[in-house]
Amino acid sequence: MKFCPKCGSAEVYWASGLPQLWSIWECKDCGYRGALLIEDSELATKIRERYLKGDGKEKAI
Repeated sequence: MKFCPKCGSAEVYWASGLPQLWSIWECKDCGYRGALLIEDSELATKIRERYLKGDGKEKAI
């Protein structure tokens, strides 16, 4: 399973649009757009908890 690196959500999908975006993912929850995704569910859970707390810090765990 793939997760958003910004908010930990599993609601990620391929970005639509130009063919140049074939490696870009989008998150439905936070709007993240990028090539990086998280596949570790434990890490995604920690990111999600921090995101939902709203502490405003976007640091790697």
